[in-house]
Amino acid sequence: MKKKAKHSKLSEYLKEKIEEFIATGLFTPGMKLDEIDLAQKFGVSRTPIREALIQLSSTGLVEMRPRRGAIVTPIDTKKLYEMFEVMAELEALCARLAARRITNKELEYLQKTHLECKVKEIIENPDLYYYKNEEFHIALYRASHNDFLIEQAINLHKRLSSFRRLQLRVRGRIESSLKEHEEIIEAIIKGDSELASKLAREHIIVQGERFSDLLASLNISQ
Repeated sequence: MKKKAKHSKLSEYLKEKIEEFIATGLFTPGMKLDEIDLAQKFGVSRTPIREALIQLSSTGLVEMRPRRGAIVTPIDTKKLYEMFEVMAELEALCARLAARRITNKELEYLQKTHLECKVKEIIENPDLYYYKNEEFHIALYRASHNDFLIEQAINLHKRLSSFRRLQLRVRGRIESSLKEHEEIIEAIIKGDSELASKLAREHIIVQGERFSDLLASLNISQ
């Protein structure tokens, strides 16, 4: 049992590292992900590498091709924009329901994760901020008290993980993100579901300059 848990932990670690390399542009769209090369790079066997790639394929970041191996999924800018549109609406609905249903304990946890996002070493490191920011958003989803909505929001959040992560590397985005979190929390505290919904939607939607910045970070044109 311990061996199985350790193996699972290793594949999860490898999944996160490969995701990080995709997010930071070390692994580019369309690039072949050779299991043997990756196993040598990380100093592991091919089995946990294969498991990590399968996990990434379920989020859409990696494409598994029969008898041809895995590649980093090519980016379809139209689909990417549409996914962010849907994500924005899911977050808006979560915030709307959270403003009406959040418990005192959940509110305390939401505020706690927000404060942890503001720690200097977190703000100065986009990758550390990404993980703490993820905790904030999942806490927001759970505060909606709608299990189906929570499941869908988490799934799409994971699907967009590398792109949300890349957004944080755009100059000034982390500072803006923190301010937006604060405004969402204030609206929830007031019980203003319409405002909370509006702020959460605006926090996620990528359009105009923000979408151009994201595409620039991916080194592709619209």
